[in-house]
Amino acid sequence: MEQSILQLHPGLVWGFGITVVIMLLLDLGVFNKKSHIVTNKEATIWTVVWISLAMAFSGVVYYVFNQDTGGHDLAIEKITQFQTAYWIEKALSVDNLFVFILVFSFFKAPKELHHKVLFWGIIGALVFRAIFIFAGVGLINVTYLPEMNIFSKAVKINIVLTLFGLFLVYAGIKSWGADDDDDEQDFSNSTGAKLIRKLYKVSDNFDGDRFFTIQNGIKMATPLLTVIAVIEFTDLLFAVDSIPAIFAVSKDPFILYTSNIFAILGLRSLYFLLSNFIHMFSKLPYGLSIILSFIGVKMIISPWFHISSPVSLGIVGGVLVISVIVSIMSPEKEEDAVE
Repeated sequence: MEQSILQLHPGLVWGFGITVVIMLLLDLGVFNKKSHIVTNKEATIWTVVWISLAMAFSGVVYYVFNQDTGGHDLAIEKITQFQTAYWIEKALSVDNLFVFILVFSFFKAPKELHHKVLFWGIIGALVFRAIFIFAGVGLINVTYLPEMNIFSKAVKINIVLTLFGLFLVYAGIKSWGADDDDDEQDFSNSTGAKLIRKLYKVSDNFDGDRFFTIQNGIKMATPLLTVIAVIEFTDLLFAVDSIPAIFAVSKDPFILYTSNIFAILGLRSLYFLLSNFIHMFSKLPYGLSIILSFIGVKMIISPWFHISSPVSLGIVGGVLVISVIVSIMSPEKEEDAVE
């Protein structure tokens, strides 16, 4: 069993929670109190802020384990676990952002409303990711098979991790050869849109940044509520890839959750940057498919061969850098990119 920060510093949980709440309140209640189009400058500043907070917190992770356990090696392992999980989630979330761009375009959502939709989408992610991660860790801990001798080595195979690994390899291979047909997807028939239509009558037009409006004396949901529902269900689907992937990094639920949330919190600002320069990252999906397959293989072979967190971080980071460089060197034409 890995020693968790929850055991070493329970107060750190409160510190993390308070930091997130304060930042969200500042984001929505102060800096973005009025709906507006987010500029590249503003998006860049917030991207730097969120990445800096994540890096600072990883420093706290190192300090806690180095001071309280007296082990530099353990502290290095923990900080690289956090960093690896953070960058894996960040990388895999890029696919999510591509779909968000398509969703906003499909529903013709005004650009000044995008930030509010993404904000509430992230609030939902805070809740659902906690459920997935803590439940997943609990499930993994109770699904180890008895020790057996395979290939002349005594190993303990975990059923869930093995299934996750096989799924990630399949997902990576499938995403590499997938046709780019998302542009033609009818999001009005997605689960989130159907749910809103089942619960409410939906108006044809937006009413500012309101979720509900009154038309002819009848209370109706606006298309903005439909967009949020579609975004939420889309995030749940993408979590099927990203959550199993980080289980290959660590079994410490606090490290997994905090790294995941820091990555998600920075997605709003990253979205606004990506939406303006999407044509410059055409090869990134290929890099993501390699990362998924690598993580899946790591899970499958873990009973026989352990790939350390620093090595995993180097591979994930290297693949991301190479795919971005290749994308920049041979970008798509802007008219071919998603608007």
